[in-house]
Amino acid sequence: MSAAILLVSCNNILDKGPLDTFSNDNFWISENNVSSYANTFYNDFTGYGNGSGSGDFYFNALNDNQVGSSYTEWTYTSVPATSGNWSNNWTEVRRANIMIEKIPTISAMTPAAKAHWIGFARLMRAWTYYHLVRMYGDVPWINKSLDINDDGYLYAARTNRDVVMDSVYNDLNYASANMYSNTSRTTLNQAVAYAMTAEICLYEGTYCKYRTAADNGKAADATRASTFLTYAKNACSAIMSNSNYSLSSSYQGNYNSTDLSSNKEMILYKAYKQSVLTHSLIDYTCSSTQQSGMSKTAFDAYLFTDGKPLSLTSCNTSDIAFELDGTKIISGKTVATKTMDLSKVLSVRDKRLSVTIDTALCYTGQTFQRYGRGMAMTASSGYSVAKYDNSSLDDNYRGTTGSNYTSAPLFWLSVVYLEYAEACAELGSATQNDLDISINLVKTRAGLPPLSVSVGFSDPANNMNVSDLIWEVRRERRCELMFDNNFRYWDLVRWHQLDKLDSSNYPNIMLGANIVNDTWSSSVTRTGNYINGSRGKTRTYDKKYYFYPIPSGQITLNPQLGQNTGW
Repeated sequence: MSAAILLVSCNNILDKGPLDTFSNDNFWISENNVSSYANTFYNDFTGYGNGSGSGDFYFNALNDNQVGSSYTEWTYTSVPATSGNWSNNWTEVRRANIMIEKIPTISAMTPAAKAHWIGFARLMRAWTYYHLVRMYGDVPWINKSLDINDDGYLYAARTNRDVVMDSVYNDLNYASANMYSNTSRTTLNQAVAYAMTAEICLYEGTYCKYRTAADNGKAADATRASTFLTYAKNACSAIMSNSNYSLSSSYQGNYNSTDLSSNKEMILYKAYKQSVLTHSLIDYTCSSTQQSGMSKTAFDAYLFTDGKPLSLTSCNTSDIAFELDGTKIISGKTVATKTMDLSKVLSVRDKRLSVTIDTALCYTGQTFQRYGRGMAMTASSGYSVAKYDNSSLDDNYRGTTGSNYTSAPLFWLSVVYLEYAEACAELGSATQNDLDISINLVKTRAGLPPLSVSVGFSDPANNMNVSDLIWEVRRERRCELMFDNNFRYWDLVRWHQLDKLDSSNYPNIMLGANIVNDTWSSSVTRTGNYINGSRGKTRTYDKKYYFYPIPSGQITLNPQLGQNTGW
């Protein structure tokens, strides 16, 4: 291993801190102790965040779905000396390796229990390496807990990312075959192993299919892509055939419920509890802090009720909000109000759109109170984020930082359906039945006609040089998972479409709502009839952004690490 495992200094990994609590032999004596040790891994699933901190939903606005309330730049624009993205993941790799090494020594555990918990550790090692490879490309592969004498590992060069991902699949395969097949939705089990396998292998398959040596990568590898796409498809099938899981009738209910325990769409979720474990996601999307609203390009991606895109639909394509006069009570007095209403616009669109954003616009000079109560909101694009909010929550818990307690999906069935359809489409083997048992179930819930293998139309907006079928599968993923879990950014990476985040070439990613009917708000910046949320800045693509830079402190400790191209 390299100085990567040293993090910033030897003390961070070799003077093991909290890991030492579990590393001595008299701890590793029972399954209960192993379970206690394993619980720490659940901290890796951020969900909606903890307390006042940000989470994996909504907050990651480096994409083409959101207009940053303050312009969202690339994750790194210069090489950092240290980075938690690097160091924290190596801590988890070491934690998993300790667990893998210690479990076989426990005489009180049955072979099945040992296999489950080793599978648990290997699953988390795979999950961690997946994130490392996504961010950094080639990284050192380490399958043992290190000590100070392991110079061959500590100061080694990075391992080819393809070799690392082969090892990741071996871990996933072991976990899927050996973990408990219980029905828990809040603990790691066999179904979660399959869900992780599906996500990771879909990423690897598409990344290897579309990568190019010219743009900071390795050459495309069709054989490798096919292998991993097949792995992904098979993992999805294992979940889809499990009667423990089915789609919820409520799209928004997956995101704004205080209890997901009876929701059969959930494979794994993070349970929050009032005044015990809380988050701030709802507060940030219903308070005076300006939201990172939906972009015009994301809004335009939603299909119309006839199943056609913006340029081909027979429905009314107007995106103009209409001014509605109203009143509200302020300090006991009736005050006239104006609302920029979207109801008519949304009525002919994919049903998900009207619960993902508010049915009224809000922006600088035109505020809005969701549910008619709470703080007056604004969104950078006018399209404010509504899908996570819950009107039944008392405002003391809804609009107060660190007090929200709705539960967060981590792995859920609609994602698996989309992954299955995408794997089939990318393999070039999709049948109508493949679509009907996966993506079309999601589309039916959204009030849309089913997708056919032939599609039946070619969207002029297809700017990714892919087939009509793949384009429509990607559209469905975008709309279903809008603002969720940073999916969109990493989708653009694996499809090799990161250039779509260049605001000079794709200006609609920084535009928002059509406010031609607003003749009174002079403080909002416009481009033509549309809100311009760029704050006068631009975001310029460079191929180096496909990988994060290795922290300079790590290269100082181990020069063999080298630096990613362009940094």
